[in-house]
Amino acid sequence: MSKVKAGGSSKNIHNNAGQRLGVKRFGGQKVSSGEVLVRQTGATKIAGEGTYMSRNYTIHAAKDGVVTFKKVKKTLFTGRNVPRTQVTVL
Repeated sequence: MSKVKAGGSSKNIHNNAGQRLGVKRFGGQKVSSGEVLVRQTGATKIAGEGTYMSRNYTIHAAKDGVVTFKKVKKTLFTGRNVPRTQVTVL
């Protein structure tokens, strides 16, 4: 005879809302200062000229202009180079 009761299964517990991550303004679009350009988890895209990154890695426009995306190589602390996309506002 078991000392522990059966645990059972709960099936309807994963009903959280999505985080609405992703690119919000695409290359070539005009933006004004303060607009959200990219919402992300971790720095998969990095902030370039005319942009800044907030605490939760969201990239905002620092000035009015046109959004551009560019592939760059970022050197990590270990010396390894990794590809990143740089977001700039010109």
